[in-house]
Amino acid sequence: MTTGLELTARALFTGTQILAEHPEGMRGRDVWAHVVQRLPDLESQWANASKGVTPAHRNFDFSTIGLVKAGWVWKSGGPWFLTPVGRAALAEWPDPDSFYGRLEELYRYWARNRAGFEKAARLIEAIPDGSWASVGELATIAGLDAGRLMEWLQGTRPQGWYRVLDADGGLPDGLSLTDAERSEWLRLLDDDSVATVLGRADPGTRIPASDLAPLVSDSGSVADEAAAGRHAWLVRGSSVQGVNLVRELWLPNGLCSLPASRLRELPSAASREAVRVAIESDYAYATVQERARMTADYYAFLSRMREGDIITTNDGTDVFLGVIVGPPAFVASIDNRANLQRAVNWRNLANPVDYLALPDEISARLSNPDAELIDLTEFTGDLELLLGEEPEQPVPDRDFQLPDITGDFAAELYMPSSVEWLQECVELLRDRPQLIFYGPPGTGKTWLAQALAAFLVGGKPENVQLVQFHPAYTYEDFFEGYRPARTDDGGIAFDLVKGPLRRLADAATRHPDEPHVVIIDEINRGNLAKIFGELYFLLEYRGRAVNLLYGSDEGQGFTLPRNLIILGTMNTADRSIALVDVAMRRRFWFQELHPDVPPVKGMLATWLAKNEFSPDAALLLDKLNELIDERDFKIGPSYLMRPAVQSPEAMERVWRTQLLPLLEEHHYGELDHDEVAARYGLETLRRDLGLA
Repeated sequence: MTTGLELTARALFTGTQILAEHPEGMRGRDVWAHVVQRLPDLESQWANASKGVTPAHRNFDFSTIGLVKAGWVWKSGGPWFLTPVGRAALAEWPDPDSFYGRLEELYRYWARNRAGFEKAARLIEAIPDGSWASVGELATIAGLDAGRLMEWLQGTRPQGWYRVLDADGGLPDGLSLTDAERSEWLRLLDDDSVATVLGRADPGTRIPASDLAPLVSDSGSVADEAAAGRHAWLVRGSSVQGVNLVRELWLPNGLCSLPASRLRELPSAASREAVRVAIESDYAYATVQERARMTADYYAFLSRMREGDIITTNDGTDVFLGVIVGPPAFVASIDNRANLQRAVNWRNLANPVDYLALPDEISARLSNPDAELIDLTEFTGDLELLLGEEPEQPVPDRDFQLPDITGDFAAELYMPSSVEWLQECVELLRDRPQLIFYGPPGTGKTWLAQALAAFLVGGKPENVQLVQFHPAYTYEDFFEGYRPARTDDGGIAFDLVKGPLRRLADAATRHPDEPHVVIIDEINRGNLAKIFGELYFLLEYRGRAVNLLYGSDEGQGFTLPRNLIILGTMNTADRSIALVDVAMRRRFWFQELHPDVPPVKGMLATWLAKNEFSPDAALLLDKLNELIDERDFKIGPSYLMRPAVQSPEAMERVWRTQLLPLLEEHHYGELDHDEVAARYGLETLRRDLGLA
């Protein structure tokens, strides 16, 4: 009977041969289909060998992880490709047994040296733009064999993998690259501004080992943070086990602290993993969430904080600022409330800053009751100003301005007489940055929202996002949620993926002086309470913070930036406006767009005159709306504001295929098709107006 190992070896060998025949790449499922075609007994033999526990294709997918770690196959996230290393492996080990035997050796090497490979990947990602590194020096730092490292890079391809070259700056000769592969490698170097001459990188842009090694530490973050400049922190102490340590201990004695009664003594700059292991053991009684929070807090206090960093704390509305002047120390403490301490030079003991005088973004962080230690580094410049120091980097201007409406803009919208109405929209957004345009179909709600958004952001398309709500739309679609993603080794993992609102909110936070606009089309068609979740609160209180559903704020609290504007559209013909709850209505301004009133009234006539078309279309639409009794079912002008519609034949098509079906639905059960056509048909209206 054939063993499972023999079948796995045969399948992997055959799959690799198939990839060699398809240099353009193949999807994994197609590779498997070809394997089964060539080995027709494979699935039945595997079922016998595995007693049906694992399907053959699952075993194949899992086993291809070894091909990736060996550097023989690269999975791009779509197709699979045989690498130069894989081609050489097929030539050197031309039968399944020897092929699989070598593959097992290489996989065991990777497993034994996994930490080294992970460190190499971090080092590669940290190589500055325009620079490259020698594979030999990189391997030495990571504790790996240089040949194996280069082969592994072909299969895993971490970010910047192509910037790892031979010592002379050339592409690795041992890989036996094809001309196409060499050209693609050189193109990637050129895209990253790594200059090459005759296929070799400029020696002057090589980053030497002495500069490469400090780019990351074994913990993966401390060295990076040390190079990132000054940090700022908030540590709470006004109620530690019921005692106000700020007044009783911190300010009089020049320190800040964390309670660490059960935590073993850890060294300064301890790695996150070391802290986590200690917390898991010393606080085993705590919940998973509590241990995760303690790990983050103690790691920051021990290893991320540095002398010279700014420290803040508050007692009620009084905010105190200082500078850390000593390393962390474990000390004896009465009642074990302050076992882990750092010396602090408190600067404003006599003149605390009023909490209400802080920028809203900082106040929001301070108001989060769930966090004991908060990273305020993004506000370092603001805090340096409060300390009377010159900021190391410019403090962002958080006063964004919405421009006033101009006559030219109103004319572009065919609303030359509605400058005041458009300006009112801007004034409303300045007061509360949420506005919904509502009205019957065809009144230009979405078109106006897009035009107004472009005007407000100064024409920057990256500052505008458009989404459309529908009954299946969720919080995970709109803000953030977990989505399946393929991992480097071919498996499936779930990543927290940002939705359009989160992406735009992050951009607005980075550029607080620029307006950013999210347009929500058909906003009333979604389950608003479900879609907005905890963000519901922030629509009314922009200066406050909430903890996010999936914890991506890491307990720091999330604030909806004031410069993020929300424009919505709502169709009243389907009466779904009644589904919008009172709480949501209170959070938005509402501006009506209706054919009977400005700015929509007269828009079609203005457009026709400007484009030198006959005014008949405007007369016909006005006559049609006169005949429609119910206000919310009147027809907007956008159906006819197209040059292609102005011929008699095209007008008839629009009337027959778009407008009459809307009216048939309105009169469903009252009038049949012929009766609707007789009352509202184009021929009838032309005759009534004398245009026939």
